[in-house]
Amino acid sequence: MTSEPERIAEQLRLSFEGDAWHGPAVLQALAGVSPAAAAEHPIAGAHSIWELALHLTGTYGLVLRRLAGDGRQLSTEEDWPPVPPVTEVAWVELLQRLRELNVEVRRIVRAFPAERLDAPLVPESPYTAYVQFVGITQHDLYHAGQIVLLKRALAGPVD
Repeated sequence: MTSEPERIAEQLRLSFEGDAWHGPAVLQALAGVSPAAAAEHPIAGAHSIWELALHLTGTYGLVLRRLAGDGRQLSTEEDWPPVPPVTEVAWVELLQRLRELNVEVRRIVRAFPAERLDAPLVPESPYTAYVQFVGITQHDLYHAGQIVLLKRALAGPVD
């Protein structure tokens, strides 16, 4: 029988890598995005794809920090890091970092004691471990949708 932490870890994989029932996952949404396109702002007032990808790393970092017992909130710069100089290397490194963070969170979640899912990761958090773990999948999918919309805007009007 599959444990609840194993099922959550699988949802983290699906929402990040693909085959989620709703539509494109994070990596599917990011597929084919060039560094230059990722840095563009095709919708006034909206974040760029690059900014969203950096933001996703911050959220993974927050949950990993809480898993380590550190209840501090993210600073603005941790939550929305500045975009570095736009290069192919920087973009590839960011995508690799996102993959690594997702794998790390999944590894920890898979090993997480099921009996602790209804308790906060840190005492000062109002959220249970379960809410934090499922929240990452929700957060990933929310931003995957934004990335898809930004890609459509970058492609220009549809006739």
